[in-house]
Amino acid sequence: MSVGELFILAVGLSMDAFAVAVCKGLAMERISLKNAGIVGLWFGGFQSLMPLIGYFLGYSFSGAIQSVDHWIAFALLGLIGLNMIKESRSDECDTASASLSFKVMLTMAVATSIDALAVGITFAFLTVDIVSAVCLIGITTFVLSMIGVKVGSVFGARYKSKAELAGGVILVFLGMKILIEHLDIISF
Repeated sequence: MSVGELFILAVGLSMDAFAVAVCKGLAMERISLKNAGIVGLWFGGFQSLMPLIGYFLGYSFSGAIQSVDHWIAFALLGLIGLNMIKESRSDECDTASASLSFKVMLTMAVATSIDALAVGITFAFLTVDIVSAVCLIGITTFVLSMIGVKVGSVFGARYKSKAELAGGVILVFLGMKILIEHLDIISF
């Protein structure tokens, strides 16, 4: 995967965290750089950790499924993307909590990064520098989560569903690209 493709993937993965950060910003009475940074660190940290865990899980059995790895990458990215598209239709900001407590943030960080675990599994089947990939995903999510808190406080939940829809579409297209390239249908 090229750096450009990894960046697009990082943006797509971070859209769940961005959407939750928008809701966080909406729920907070007053936001500060510190609070936005806390949200960014939680989400960016877990978005880095989960693909790393997924990579090692996938790497441990990648040899056994090498002949179908492109189909697995396609299916995982496609399902994650379609789920994000489906979630973009719901309005869950009403239940967002302004709390930055350990329990609340841990739950939200894990929930928004489960898809990154599956992407990490696909990294085991692709040519990816895992350290660069997880750093790029984490930094991108950190920055976009901080922006999301600010967007939520200023604009409300207006951009939450658009962000999830865009992230879902990006992941579906990346899955299709991996499959097409592997099957040599079209060369990119």
